[in-house]
Amino acid sequence: MSYQVLARKWRPKTFESLVGQEHVVRALTHALNEQRLHHAYLFTGTRGVGKTTLARILAKSFNCESGITATPCGVCSACTEIDSGRFVDLLEVDAATNTKVDEMRQLLENAVYAPTRGRFKVYVIDEVHMLSNSAFNAMLKTLEEPPEHVKFILATTDPQKIPVTVLSRCLQFNLKQMTPPLIAAHLKHILEVESIEAEPGALALLSRSAAGSMRDALSLLDQAIAHGAGKVEEAQVRDMLGTVDLDYLFSILDALLAADVTGMLRVADDMSTRSLSFAVALQELASLMTRIQVAQFAPQSVADDLPERGRILDLAGRFEPEYVQLAYQIAVQGRSELHLAPDERDGFVMTLLRLHAFRPAGPGDFSAQEKPAKYAVASPPVSRATAAASVKPSAPVPEKNAPPVETAPVPVPVSAVVDSVVEKKAGASTVMPSDIGSLDWHEVLSAIKLGGMARELAQHCELRAVDGHRIGLRLSTTHRHLQMKSAQEKLQQALSEHLGHSVTVMIELDDVVGDTPAAAAQRRRQERQEQAVASVEQDEFVREVIDVFDATLIESSIKPV
Repeated sequence: MSYQVLARKWRPKTFESLVGQEHVVRALTHALNEQRLHHAYLFTGTRGVGKTTLARILAKSFNCESGITATPCGVCSACTEIDSGRFVDLLEVDAATNTKVDEMRQLLENAVYAPTRGRFKVYVIDEVHMLSNSAFNAMLKTLEEPPEHVKFILATTDPQKIPVTVLSRCLQFNLKQMTPPLIAAHLKHILEVESIEAEPGALALLSRSAAGSMRDALSLLDQAIAHGAGKVEEAQVRDMLGTVDLDYLFSILDALLAADVTGMLRVADDMSTRSLSFAVALQELASLMTRIQVAQFAPQSVADDLPERGRILDLAGRFEPEYVQLAYQIAVQGRSELHLAPDERDGFVMTLLRLHAFRPAGPGDFSAQEKPAKYAVASPPVSRATAAASVKPSAPVPEKNAPPVETAPVPVPVSAVVDSVVEKKAGASTVMPSDIGSLDWHEVLSAIKLGGMARELAQHCELRAVDGHRIGLRLSTTHRHLQMKSAQEKLQQALSEHLGHSVTVMIELDDVVGDTPAAAAQRRRQERQEQAVASVEQDEFVREVIDVFDATLIESSIKPV
């Protein structure tokens, strides 16, 4: 006996066995039970979701010898002949090969004749959007008022190309794509009946690769069974599909958190050695970023039985939510540009380097627990971890009149820096006014040379503390997009040059309570604008024009000089 592929062997033959289209099954079942039969049905949806299968089941419901029913018997001659594709009153037409108007007219000429065997003559026209405009026009009259014994069932993957005159004559049902869990559950059921061993991870890979198509999933399952010599194992399925083991992606993200570029490139080399698809890798990376973001905002939505649940939750706590959004965009963009790269590996490597280049400033700044300590009038206790993440050792200050000597930077033990900061926080919980008053932030910004994003950042910051070589600034959360690493570095360099010694700039995100240079400049502009408007309003000629002609002064047209 010849082998029958799983997609044909397991094609549903009843409404009850159809998977994933409950909304369509429910509507058709109610209509059949109440004998409310329409003369034309239109099934839309992507490939492999059950359009043709539904058409055949509906044809059996129309012509079953037990009567018009939502549960055809499946054993009568009409049901068996429809299942085998040899029922004389079921005409399945491929519109892709019968696009011309003459072919459609010839087909519809036979519609006036009564069915030979069944109760209804059923026309199933697949990919109906491929018909020409003339062919559509030829079938309009028959489609609107067909003989009592004729039923039309149209199927298409592109309903947008069907004329509205045809759509308005049909009952339209949109078939949904299958979800990966639904596909995996159906594959598991099939393998249990077929007595074939399978690993859950392998079924998950197959269901994701099917992209919502049950037929594609069954075809891939056939291939996986052959590839694994009768077994469906995750490692073999991964090799067959060319998919990337999540361990590679987790290694990339761990290296990204540690700012280990060499480690990221090492993973890319390992993937290249195994001839893995870099396009699939970026697709899986974007999917992983999605799951990490979901875990950050809705951790209860992460399934308890997910194998990588622990690692996803761990990464969700270590990455900034904003950076996850950026990383997702970088991965998606990198995948779309992969064909433009010299080769796929170079494109993948550049995407990894882009992830590294746009990460938050410093390996300790990803998580909320490791943000720089906030400056406030009453500062909360600071942990050693927080202080270590927020303080950078400043360069030594040369003695007065000492000759300039280039010296290598001396590494400062982290423990010493932490102890120093913790002692300062414990000993002085308030910022002394004299510390802030010794530096006029507005005058400093007018004196230093800054441009671009660095100047925008400085203009929207408020001076909060000056402590030796450390300057604390506060930036409103509204302008958090200005807190870029390059802008902070330029601001820090400009301040060091202006003050004559190296300084470390520390920026907190919080509500601004003082007057920032940007706010002061805006207020001055507003005052000048109001003065200009008042000056024009008081002009005698302007007032006379307004009185005589009942004119209106357009304030937006007035510009101060």
